[in-house]
Amino acid sequence: MAETKTGNRFESTGQGQRTASRDGAGESSRTQTDPGSRGRTTIADGVVEKIAGLAARDVPGVHALGSGMARTFGAMRDRVPGGGRSPARGVSAEVGDVQTALDLEIVVEYGVAIADLARSVRENVISAVERMAGLEVVEVNIAVSDVKLPDEQEEEGEESGGGRGRVQ
Repeated sequence: MAETKTGNRFESTGQGQRTASRDGAGESSRTQTDPGSRGRTTIADGVVEKIAGLAARDVPGVHALGSGMARTFGAMRDRVPGGGRSPARGVSAEVGDVQTALDLEIVVEYGVAIADLARSVRENVISAVERMAGLEVVEVNIAVSDVKLPDEQEEEGEESGGGRGRVQ
C-alpha cells in the first residue's frame, strides 16, 4: 500500500497507523523528546585544540605555546600569505563522544611560578572547553618546553606582531 495522508493520520505499509495531535494525546508509540536532542553532534579534535590554545594564551605568564621547532615552523607559516598563526599550535587533543584529554606545550615567562601557572592554565582550559564544547575534560597535561628570559629577542612570528620591522 502506498503512503496516504488523510488529515492528521499517516498510513504506510508495515508501520500501522500513527495519529498526530497538538495536545500530546494519541502519541503513545512516539517518545516525546526535546527537538534539540534529536541527532548527533560531533566535535573535531582541531576545534577543541583551538579552544584550549586560546584559553591557555589568556593566562598571564604564558609566553607562547609549542616547542621551539613548532614555533620556528609557525614563523615560516606566518610569512606565507593566508598561512596565519594557528591558535592550536602546541596543543593536542583526543576527543571522544563525551570526554576529551589535552596535552599542552608551553613557554613560560621568566619569574613566574610554574606550578601556579600550570594550575591556572588547567583551570582556564577546562572551563573554556567544558563551557564551549560541552565535553568533560578528563586531563590537561602541561609540558613546559622553555622559559622566555627578559633580555631575549622575540623570535619571528611570535606574539609581538610577527617580528616584522616597519617599512619606511
